[in-house]
Amino acid sequence: MLVVFKHLKPQRAVFFSILALPLQIFRLSFSGGNQLVQSMSLVSLNEAEKVYIIHGVEENFRCDGRSRQDYRPLELEMDIVSNANGSARLRLANSDILVCVKVEIDTPLPEAPKDGKVEYFVDCSANATPAFEGRGGEHLAAELSRFLSLAHGPVFNLSKLCIVPGQSCWKLFVDVLILECGGNLFDAVSLAAKAALCNTSLPNIVGTYEDGQNIDLQISDDPFDTKALDASDLPVLVSMCKIGNSYVADPTIEEEICGAGCIVVSVTPKGNVTAVLKKGAGSFMPDTLNEIIMSGSHIGILLNKALNETLIQDMSSNVCKQQYGFLK
Repeated sequence: MLVVFKHLKPQRAVFFSILALPLQIFRLSFSGGNQLVQSMSLVSLNEAEKVYIIHGVEENFRCDGRSRQDYRPLELEMDIVSNANGSARLRLANSDILVCVKVEIDTPLPEAPKDGKVEYFVDCSANATPAFEGRGGEHLAAELSRFLSLAHGPVFNLSKLCIVPGQSCWKLFVDVLILECGGNLFDAVSLAAKAALCNTSLPNIVGTYEDGQNIDLQISDDPFDTKALDASDLPVLVSMCKIGNSYVADPTIEEEICGAGCIVVSVTPKGNVTAVLKKGAGSFMPDTLNEIIMSGSHIGILLNKALNETLIQDMSSNVCKQQYGFLK
């Protein structure tokens, strides 16, 4: 399997061998059929085109030259929104995703006094596809934000966001904007969200003042006096689309239309599966489902490793890095 990450100007190809790691107990979720994909893409295929795609998948040679387990090249830009605490822009073929993270001080929940808060918001730009005009993208946005929260929940260490137990904590707002839709949105959104969270910096608390039972916090005025948020253990999503008797990774819009169903697997860097989402009207036999989840876990390890290496490279060159972001 080939995973390519292009970070800013240079392009770097990363090759890995597939590792077999055990799975942990995960949560299974279901969504609607392929009508959402067809209405979202507004792409129509005749029967000859569908047969061509299906036969190509059976021969392990897809329309764009990839094998069934290959991903398209990804482009990643970091820290491109100056007024956000963390940001990232990821482009997967024609899918363009922008993620910004803002932080503020809030009160912890009564049932979790030592934990912080994270909220996910997904917005589908009307320019991404004509199907998003008006309220066309609301269902997809709600499904993406809900599954991101479900996938990150078992892994995200919210105790690191606590400031004063029971009184104050950091609250993260993860805002996802879909600028262009080119298929496989779940994978692209998860990769961009993880990159933005790894790019997030929390302001340092320089002092506290007690006034009875109330505690006032003094935050550093220096914008560079921050600490990085550790989000390296967060999972990424891997979509496995069933086409004919085979399944493919990173499906295009045309392949999603030809697919009978899709399984989205949330995979941590260690290969653990935290959540599974089933999309489409098709059904899966238990053995096939287990095989798809295992294959998705192996691919997820490669994606996490490639992403983490790219983020480490970005951090090491952050001092002398020239900004290329389109919002700069």
